[in-house]
Amino acid sequence: MKNQPEKSKKCFYNRHIGPREKDINEMVSALGFASLEDLIDSIIPDCLKKEISLDIPQPLQEMESIEAATAMGRRNRVLRSLIGMGYYDCIVPPVIQRNILENPGWYTQYTPYQAEISQGRLEALLNFQTMIADLTGLGISNASLLDEGTAAAEGMNICKSACKKKEANTFYVSASCHPQTIDIVRARALNSGIEVIIADSGSMTIDEKCFGLLFQYPATDGLIEDYSSLCAAAHDAGAFVVAATDLMALTMLTPPGEWGADIAVGTSQRFGTHLGFGGPHAAFMSVRDELKRMIPGRIVGVSKDVSGKPAYRLSLQAREQHIRRDKATSNICTAQVLLAIMASMYAVYHGPEGIRSIAEEIHGLAADLAENLNNNGISICNKTFFDTLKIDVPDTKEIIKRALNEGFNFRIYPDNSIGVSLDERSTPAEVMKISQIITGGKEETTSGKSATALIGIPEKLRRVSSYLTHPVFNSYRSETELLRYIYRLQDRDLSLTKSMIPLGSCTMKLNATAEMVPISQSEWASMHPFAPLDQAEGYLEMISQVESMLAEIIGLPATSLQPNSGAQGEYAGLSTIRNYNRARGEDNRNICLIPTSAHGTNPASASMAGMKVVTVRCDEQGNIDLDDLNNKAEKYRENLAALMITYPSTHGVFEESVCEIINIIHKNGGQVYLDGANLNALVGICKPGIFGADVCHLNLHKTFAMPHGGGGPGIGPIVAAEHLAPYLPGHFHHPDSSLAGGAVNSAPWGSAGLLPIAWSYMRLMGPSGLTMASKTAILNANYVAFRLKEFFPILYTGKGGKVAHECILDCRGIRKTSGITVSDIAKRLMDYGFHAPTVSFPVADTLMVEPTESESREELDRFCEAMAAIREEIEEIVSGQADPENNVLKNAPHTAEMVTSDAWDYPYSRTKAAYPKEWIRDSKFWPSCRRIDDTWGDRNLFCSCVMPGDFSEG
Repeated sequence: MKNQPEKSKKCFYNRHIGPREKDINEMVSALGFASLEDLIDSIIPDCLKKEISLDIPQPLQEMESIEAATAMGRRNRVLRSLIGMGYYDCIVPPVIQRNILENPGWYTQYTPYQAEISQGRLEALLNFQTMIADLTGLGISNASLLDEGTAAAEGMNICKSACKKKEANTFYVSASCHPQTIDIVRARALNSGIEVIIADSGSMTIDEKCFGLLFQYPATDGLIEDYSSLCAAAHDAGAFVVAATDLMALTMLTPPGEWGADIAVGTSQRFGTHLGFGGPHAAFMSVRDELKRMIPGRIVGVSKDVSGKPAYRLSLQAREQHIRRDKATSNICTAQVLLAIMASMYAVYHGPEGIRSIAEEIHGLAADLAENLNNNGISICNKTFFDTLKIDVPDTKEIIKRALNEGFNFRIYPDNSIGVSLDERSTPAEVMKISQIITGGKEETTSGKSATALIGIPEKLRRVSSYLTHPVFNSYRSETELLRYIYRLQDRDLSLTKSMIPLGSCTMKLNATAEMVPISQSEWASMHPFAPLDQAEGYLEMISQVESMLAEIIGLPATSLQPNSGAQGEYAGLSTIRNYNRARGEDNRNICLIPTSAHGTNPASASMAGMKVVTVRCDEQGNIDLDDLNNKAEKYRENLAALMITYPSTHGVFEESVCEIINIIHKNGGQVYLDGANLNALVGICKPGIFGADVCHLNLHKTFAMPHGGGGPGIGPIVAAEHLAPYLPGHFHHPDSSLAGGAVNSAPWGSAGLLPIAWSYMRLMGPSGLTMASKTAILNANYVAFRLKEFFPILYTGKGGKVAHECILDCRGIRKTSGITVSDIAKRLMDYGFHAPTVSFPVADTLMVEPTESESREELDRFCEAMAAIREEIEEIVSGQADPENNVLKNAPHTAEMVTSDAWDYPYSRTKAAYPKEWIRDSKFWPSCRRIDDTWGDRNLFCSCVMPGDFSEG
């Protein structure tokens, strides 16, 4: 049949794609077409109908893919990397690796916007926030950021926003910060018009022009300094202080909040997360309480449900970039939830005593090493330290050569001294070996008695305050109890293991097990991002292949894998355009045209890239208003930098005028940035580069089957035209030193540890499978729209009344006739076992549905039946059969506790509440709490673990 690729039934894509051949034929026929090709041809605009092919390798079967990835990984030479710079090898507790990282019950969850069915991961994230707040000594933490360097840049932005001195535009960065952090802050400041001054802490001039300072604590060379007097001086001058810090060190060091820092940032990587050649790792930020409304990203807070039971939800401006647009404090949408959960569970696993013991052992071994070297006439440059020694050696090359021969990577500083950073895996025998390498084997050694002595930590900076005192960090010491805790939380969350997650613009597709296997292999997981590149041949080969396949799919030649989220990809793409214009002497080109329908991160990203946002109207059909676009492109012709466009559109249609839109921008000297959030409708059908896009970001965590992980990890690489290629993000550790763009991520290839997933997906699918996935995604969306249009009007459609890969259900009239809101519908869907579609985006009082290609026809039918049944329940209210306030929708979701209670005071049956469809009985998912009171949660803000007695009415 021509509806299916002409390949063996053993091909993986036959398992990835949900509908069977018979289903596809029947679904196509129901839509009034003879074939899938005819359906697609009727939807794609004429200007995009060009014969294309995907020149990528033919598909592998699952075992072939695993074997190929494993063989490629073996080309990596994983040495003991004691390079430090914010990255440390660590021990990932197997109970956490197997039951969280490798468990689809955790890695296929979506962002917890529907809190009632996200209570497990919200509790774990609250544990993370508590851990960060405790260790840093600051009042409130967010639920993770992307990486340490970008967290430092976000800290700079908070300082700027909080400073009341209008003339202040100078930000001091300590020369002792990690070099990648300095590079990112510089690049972000360049686009923001901020003056960054790199200086030693003793030469910072804190005057009226200064709004903030950034210190590394401990410093990149290991030195531990007392910054309290500088903090006092900064505060006297109306400036703020950011401390980039290390969580393991903070178990022994006075926390930044106690010596005056206003903001603390860093990474939780060494709390049980693999190195992964740079990521993914969960960064953190904590702030003083008065700065809490400026903190970017997500914050989990404690509220209560309608029965008064404590419950968790996202607080404050969790999605504020969608509301404030270009005025948002940040464009951050994606966090690193899965990795933050792993870090929090590491703290639960070890507890305060266990983590302190690990830290003491690391510091003790560093003290032993320092004493060994001192006894043999080797000078230690930093007289204070936690785990890192900067060592003055007579022959750097010889020592590095000996280290490599013995299986070690040391750091080489610009002044030719070497650095050794010990970690959780370090042992006395390893310290002895390191001593022999540095001294040439003629050393006098210590007895190891210094293992608990704090000889490297100044007495004034030794921690005395307690941390991790909440019972959650002191209760689960046996693996049995921890395992039960992990699964107790997992059971409170709905993931793809339970049912379809039909969120529009989010592409919750199958993350196949075969794709996930390589990321846990040590050859991929244990590589330091700054290891010599000749040790990373496997990674470089995979990077090259992924870049090549993505470039072929998009139809543009140059790729950067550095951005590690979609929002960061937006910023990187726009920064590339800014860099290009700047190099041509056209820095005046700073106008970015953005349609009203755009993703909320788009305007915030443009603002971060130093652009001024000009909004373009959409017409009544949801398409870009060509007259308004043309007028504004001509009006700003001399200063036009770019248009940001999502294609297919955020309204879920293939806009017919896309080629004309692009021509208007090019005619007026601008570049076209294509947001690739909806690329799942394009792969193998048409290429953005061919129809005119200049730069495009791709969400590997969407289109290319990488897990969402409950709200992260992600990768958002960009693909650019040839003229933009030299201005892609650069990095000091990237082999192409000609790249003129500033770094956007701490690691040269961002979250490279996830690349085996996207690589495996593309190699398993092959050109025909990828194309079939896009066609099936479009088919599934149109099938859902066809089945539901009699119950919910489809708000926007394209040619022939068809949609692209998603459809918007119009619920605006329902509120007027019944009082039922889209939120009520979303909560009621939980009783049917489904996560809600995207609520009120991009249009208020609507639901945006994206079924993806990996959902079967049976699951699509169940979802449609659930939505139709809910529509009938709404009609019962309209007709007067059901009470307008006391009904199944207003009271949803219904918990097991509620349904099984002795009292039942509702005018409908328990069966109708819990089992409105017979098929729900086969596998009932019970929400763990009733509807949450968001207003109460914002009035009474708790953002860390609370004791039972702390939770009271406010």
